[in-house]
Amino acid sequence: MHSLFWKILISFWGALIIFAGLTMWTTSHYLETIRSETNLTHPRVNMKKYIQQAQSIAGTQDIESLRLWLIELDERETIPYLLIDQNGNDLIGRSVPLRLQHRIKRYEKRWHHEEHEEEHEYRRPHRMPIFINNLRYRLLPDFQAVTLHRVLKRPRVIAMPLILAALVSGIVCYLLAHYLTSPIKKLRSTVNKVATGDLSERVSPAFGNRKDEIVELATDFDKMTEQLESLINSHKQLLRDASHELRSPLARLQVALGLARQDSETESSNELERIEREADRLNELIGKLLSVARLESEYVNIKQETIRLDKLLKGIVDDAAYEAQSLGRDVTITHNMPVSLQGNEVLLHSALENVTRNALHYTAENTTVELAMEPAPDKPDQVIISVRDHGPGIPEDMLTRIFEPFVRVGEARDRKSGGYGLGLAIASRSIILHGGEITASNDNGAVVQIKLPATVLA
Repeated sequence: MHSLFWKILISFWGALIIFAGLTMWTTSHYLETIRSETNLTHPRVNMKKYIQQAQSIAGTQDIESLRLWLIELDERETIPYLLIDQNGNDLIGRSVPLRLQHRIKRYEKRWHHEEHEEEHEYRRPHRMPIFINNLRYRLLPDFQAVTLHRVLKRPRVIAMPLILAALVSGIVCYLLAHYLTSPIKKLRSTVNKVATGDLSERVSPAFGNRKDEIVELATDFDKMTEQLESLINSHKQLLRDASHELRSPLARLQVALGLARQDSETESSNELERIEREADRLNELIGKLLSVARLESEYVNIKQETIRLDKLLKGIVDDAAYEAQSLGRDVTITHNMPVSLQGNEVLLHSALENVTRNALHYTAENTTVELAMEPAPDKPDQVIISVRDHGPGIPEDMLTRIFEPFVRVGEARDRKSGGYGLGLAIASRSIILHGGEITASNDNGAVVQIKLPATVLA
């Protein structure tokens, strides 16, 4: 039986059968016990005990106490015991069957006509009268009034069957729920890891020899993950190989450019300068491609060191301020505080610098790019670095895509920045490698927020 449908159907069906069977068995067992207790030897013993209790209450207390005792006895016992007077009325007003009324009449006739009534009643204790205010009462059991409804109304009768049945069926349902949800939880955990970029995780080996629809889904998911991992690894390898292969002819081009500059005449210097600028841009692009490839590699090794993040942020702002002056803009820190963290200073410097320079290029003239570092309101062990510009903002559909390689917002901004769409991708991967996250939003311009695990210093 490898189908999950049949496992669920049979399991729930079986749990219901077990619950119903246990309830019926315990109820019938209790009823059988009641019947065994009411055989020929026991009723007189019970009757004598209850009659003695009633006589004791009637002799020492008032009729109201006897009425309360009778109510408590009726609530406790499955068999109803009626305390009937000589006129055929029950003390607590219950309906008296005709058969019991006839029996009372027979007892009353014997009471008046038998000479040795006391000795006769002693030999038959279940016929012993109870005197209350000079009235004769007799306690009689009504065996025929024992019904399933009356049995189930008694808490001590129904409690144990229900508890036992609920316990057993609860165990069965718990095992079933665990059997069904544990592979789903494992699958969900693997999906989350894959979503964060860990394509090496597999889920189907954890299921062993289990066979059902969930395992089939896990197997298909593993196949999909393997294909994605193969494609992405091929893409990364191609990116690394192409970048390295471009470096060699570029180096030879720059050497040849230097030699040509030495032998060139004055009129050709402008063309050589143009070639040199394009070669430098190509070299910069290749360097960023290699950085992206290195940061995307799962084998990247981050050198850990203690970093004063506030000093690093101040140094980046000071450096960017020089460039901002030539563009008619400014860069400032609106809020800073002493913070330290463990990480790689080179990678963090590159990430924060890329975000700051990106904001500087897109902010409007005569405006200021504002940086601020504050504690995260929801997590005391994190800080938030905000970089705000006063530019045209980012289209809503691009807020998450701008951190992907080669993604640029628009042609106008591309021409203005002259970028390759790699700066924010490098920043994103650097931040993620440090256990943080980076997001973008709009608020009278673009706002980039960087969350990093850090310690605020006193």
